[in-house]
Amino acid sequence: MAATPENPAATTPRRKPGRHRGEGQWAVGHFTPLNGNEQFKKDDDGLNVRTRIETIYSRRGFDSIDPNDLRGRMRWWGLYTQRRQGIDGGKTAILEPEELDDEYFMLRVRIDGGRLTTEQLRVIGEISQEFARGTADITDRQNIQYHWIRIEDVPEIWNRLEAVGLSTTEACGDTPRVILGSPVAGIAEDEIIDGTPAVDEIHRRFIGNPAFSNLPRKFKSAISGSPQLDVAHEINDIAFVGVVHPEHGPGFDLWVGGGLSTNPKLGVRLGAWVPLDEVPDVFEGVISIFRDYGYRRLRTRARLKFLVADWGPEKFRQVLQDEYLKRELIDGPAPEQPKGVWRDHLGVHRQNDGRCYVGFAPRVGRVDGTTLSKIAELAETHGSGRLRTTAEQKMIVLDVEEAQVESLVSGLEALDLKVNASPFRRGTMACTGIEFCKLAIVETKARGAALIDELERRIPEFDEPITININGCPNACARIQVADIGLKGQLMLDADGNQVEGFQVHLGGALGLEAGFGRKVRGLKVTSTELPDYIERVLGRFQAERAAGERFATWASRASEEALS
Repeated sequence: MAATPENPAATTPRRKPGRHRGEGQWAVGHFTPLNGNEQFKKDDDGLNVRTRIETIYSRRGFDSIDPNDLRGRMRWWGLYTQRRQGIDGGKTAILEPEELDDEYFMLRVRIDGGRLTTEQLRVIGEISQEFARGTADITDRQNIQYHWIRIEDVPEIWNRLEAVGLSTTEACGDTPRVILGSPVAGIAEDEIIDGTPAVDEIHRRFIGNPAFSNLPRKFKSAISGSPQLDVAHEINDIAFVGVVHPEHGPGFDLWVGGGLSTNPKLGVRLGAWVPLDEVPDVFEGVISIFRDYGYRRLRTRARLKFLVADWGPEKFRQVLQDEYLKRELIDGPAPEQPKGVWRDHLGVHRQNDGRCYVGFAPRVGRVDGTTLSKIAELAETHGSGRLRTTAEQKMIVLDVEEAQVESLVSGLEALDLKVNASPFRRGTMACTGIEFCKLAIVETKARGAALIDELERRIPEFDEPITININGCPNACARIQVADIGLKGQLMLDADGNQVEGFQVHLGGALGLEAGFGRKVRGLKVTSTELPDYIERVLGRFQAERAAGERFATWASRASEEALS
């Protein structure tokens, strides 16, 4: 039995806690709540708030919600208060939470592996239109997010989602969040191994399980057997990456400790090969280490990446084997270099059964309920009952007969959902931004959509892979540090001395087996209105100076500061 604040004797006896504060690790006896989040989690499991939402808050309204539920436990069911309209970015870090809160919520629909049926997508679209003022964004973690949700409507929304096999359980909070999966799992011709059974078993065993509903902070996971490395495994707390062992055959390489935000770290390999049927047990071991040894004293150090950095991969693997799995893991090979430069599955591709899948790109993940309903209708009209979301804010229609492809592509393009997308449509990503997010400082979604249009107009001949990631604050939800061009929102002064929205620029980040963080040029900041000029200028210099076949990230790492300014 695992240690808990209520049952500290359940773990192996360890040294008594001394007078030092420690890091708040349960496994070494530090059970006293050390911050407000740890206190409200100790007071009541976040999973229990659902009953209060259904029986009290949805009936009595927003003002009846307990503050620790409102800004804490309700996240366990995918609910965040959204930003009150009209509050500018300069007030983000100044106002108290209750001053920033609107009486509406963001609600995140959890979509493990990005898997959807047309029936599920139609219900998501209908909920958007009826309860969310038409909002519905595809996230870079394969989820769909609503805004403008009233607490009075949440039970009915849950009923409709759960009737078609969807939920919001632990979509947020200090919990095991959505499990990323290859969006072409089980259908891709080049797949190494299909991780779908492991995604399903992890969901069955651990999601909504009180044994894992009080983690130090969020826990992000990914499983993919695609040689395209299509789930951003480098920046997840745990990731299983498809590889072929020379003796044991297809399985997964185990990575731990990735994450971005204000202190980014790339995941590290443990050098262990895991067969498909053992993935859930290894997942349990790693998430248990996080629960028991994770740092709880300071929220800023409460991610697994800090423990992995302090322990190192050798110690982490040893603790996993000795204390949790009770057996040795098999040594295994690293993944091969990913095939191709894009990992979003955009375009038309052959499936392993002879049919096709069709990937398409909305603008920076921004869609709406009406469009989602039309996508479901289009898919069904062309013989498909299945769709997938991707970790790049894109979507895929599966199981399309070759004779139906051209008509489907035409229908998607008519909805401004590009199958044959420019590098700018394909590679631009944006977080929620100041429109709804209480942490944001600047606008992102509309800025990203306008930037795509402007770059397509200015440099239509540009055809190199490029990622432009736009974030409204330093927390890196849009992965700014690992983009070719990463834009971190901030307020700055323009040439006339006026305070305006702008961005700090990161250049040359990348994911893949040559993953790395972008460089920052001293003093390089760009106002929002200057952004198209700046990107056009730096891409022009890239094209003029690059070596044959050189990618932007490689060029940016060696270019002069003058060339990047």
